[in-house]
Amino acid sequence: MKNFIKQTNRYFSLSLCVGILLASCTDLEVEPTDSLLDDGFTGIQTAEAASSQITAMYNDVNGYFGTQANLYALNEVTTDALLVPTRGSDWGDNGIWRQLHQHSWTPEHSYILGVWNEWNGLQLSASEVLDSRSASSSEAIGHASFLRGLAMFVILDNFGQVPYRDTETADPLADPDVLTGEDAVTFILSDLDNAIANLPTSSAGDDNFRGSKAAARFLKAKVLLNRHIYNGSGSAASGDMNEIISLVDAIENDGYELADDYFDIFVPGGDSETIWYAQTSAGTRIFNTLHYNSTELGGGGWNGFSTLAEFYDLFEGDADNNRGLNDGTLSDGQEERRGFVPTEGGIAYDGSYGTDDNDDGIVDGSNVGFGFLIGQQYGPNGAALEDRGGNPLSFTREFFSAVDNQPSLVDNNEITGIRVIKYNPRDGAFANHIIFFRYSDAYLMKAEAMWRSGGDPTAMINELRTIRGAAPLGSISEQDILDERARELYTEGWRRNDMVRFGQYTKDWEFKEADAVGNPDRQLFPIPSAQLILNPNLVQNPGY
Repeated sequence: MKNFIKQTNRYFSLSLCVGILLASCTDLEVEPTDSLLDDGFTGIQTAEAASSQITAMYNDVNGYFGTQANLYALNEVTTDALLVPTRGSDWGDNGIWRQLHQHSWTPEHSYILGVWNEWNGLQLSASEVLDSRSASSSEAIGHASFLRGLAMFVILDNFGQVPYRDTETADPLADPDVLTGEDAVTFILSDLDNAIANLPTSSAGDDNFRGSKAAARFLKAKVLLNRHIYNGSGSAASGDMNEIISLVDAIENDGYELADDYFDIFVPGGDSETIWYAQTSAGTRIFNTLHYNSTELGGGGWNGFSTLAEFYDLFEGDADNNRGLNDGTLSDGQEERRGFVPTEGGIAYDGSYGTDDNDDGIVDGSNVGFGFLIGQQYGPNGAALEDRGGNPLSFTREFFSAVDNQPSLVDNNEITGIRVIKYNPRDGAFANHIIFFRYSDAYLMKAEAMWRSGGDPTAMINELRTIRGAAPLGSISEQDILDERARELYTEGWRRNDMVRFGQYTKDWEFKEADAVGNPDRQLFPIPSAQLILNPNLVQNPGY
C-alpha cells in the first residue's frame, strides 16, 4: 500500500504492512480495507463529527507529548541535557536509550518510528477536517490548521521532509507528495495564518489546554526562527526576525508575561506564562528521574533520566552544593532555576511549595527538591535517604561502571548522575498538566530575533536573569543566548531544536560516539526503512 501509515482503523498498522512485505518479496501491493479515503472519502458530514475529531486529535497530542519516549526522547535525550544510563539491568532496553545520547541510532529505532507514525497520522486527521467537503466550523478549521501546522513542523524539524496526502485527490492510492525546504515552510506558515484567523483568543491564566491565537503565533515564531535551517539559506532573514518580534508582542498583548516564581509555573493551575499545556500526566517527567526511594508518593521513582555535569554547570551556584534552606530560599550565589535540595526536616510550608494538610509546618508526603538534584537526598521526615543497598542516596556528578570504575553508560550503580525535575510530586504526582508552549520561550525567541537582525537584546536577557536570581551580563553573545535558553527551558522539549539552530548539535559531549562528533548527517533522523518502501517519493536522509 502506498499511502503513509495513519494510526487509526482507516489504515493498516505498520506491523501489518511490514509483515505482509516480509511475507512476499514479489507482490508489494496490499489490498486496502476499511479506509474512508480508499472507499471514496467525501468529507466529514457534520460539524459535530468534525468537532469530535478535533477533540480526538488533542487527546492524541496529549499522549504523544506526555510520554518519556518518542518525541521527548528525540528532542532531549539526544542532547547534552539528558541521558539514561543503564543501571544493572534497569534501563538496558537493548541499548535504545544509550543510542540516542551517543548518536548511534539507526532507521529501525522504535522512537524514531514512533514520531514518524504519530505526527504524520495527526497531520492526516487534520487534513480531513480541513477538506473543503467537510462540514467543519470556523473554530474547528482553526484547530485543525494549528494541529496540522504543528504536526508538519515536528516532522520537518526532525526528518527534513514531510509527506503530504491531499484528501481531495482524485486517486486516494497515489503516493503522497513530499514537501521539503521552503515548500514545507510555506505550507506550514499558511496553516498557521489560517489558525490565527480562526482560533479564539486566550489570556494568561486561562485554562489553555487547546490551541489559541497566542499558541498559533508562538508556533509561527518558532517556524520563522528556524526557517534558515529548514530552507538551507544559512542565515536568518531580517523580515522573518521582525515578524517574530511582532508575533511575540501580540502574545504579550494578550496578557502573557514573565512569572516571578520559576517552579510555580509548573504547578497545575493558571499562571502568567502558560500559552498551551497538554492534559497529560506529569508522572513521567517526575518519576523517570527519581530514585526508587526518593518519595513515598506513587511508590517511588524509576531511577533513569539524569544530566551531564557540563549541563548542570551552566547554572550559577556552587558546583557541588545545591542546597536550599527549609523555608525554600536558596543558598548564596545560586540562581533560582537550578533549584535546590532541602537540607533536612522538609521544606517549611509557606504556601508556595505543596500542601500542609497536617498543619505541622512540613510539606506533606515528599521532600523531593526542585530542579537539579545532587548530593544527599532526604525523606519527608528529614532523615537522610538510602539506596536499596543501604548506602547513602547521594547523587553524583559523574557516571561510572560499577565493574571497573571507569566512565560508562553501562553497569552504573543506583546513584550516578545528577537528576532533573521541574514537575514535583508535592504538587500532584499525576496531575494532567505538562507545558508545551510558554511565554519565556517566546520572550527568548524575540531576544534572539533581535540579535539575529543586528539588535542588542542585552537588556531583555538581563531582565529575565534578574527575575531568576542570576547576575546580569555585560553583553550578549551567540553562546549566551543558547545558554540562556538552556537554563530557562531545560527538559521542556526544545534542546535539540536549539542546538541544531546554533550549530552545536554535533559538538562533542561525554559518551557521544567519536564518528558522530562533527557529523552533519546526524542533525536529521533517518526515514524509517518501511516508509521508503511504502512511499518512493521519500528519499533517505544522508548518512543512513
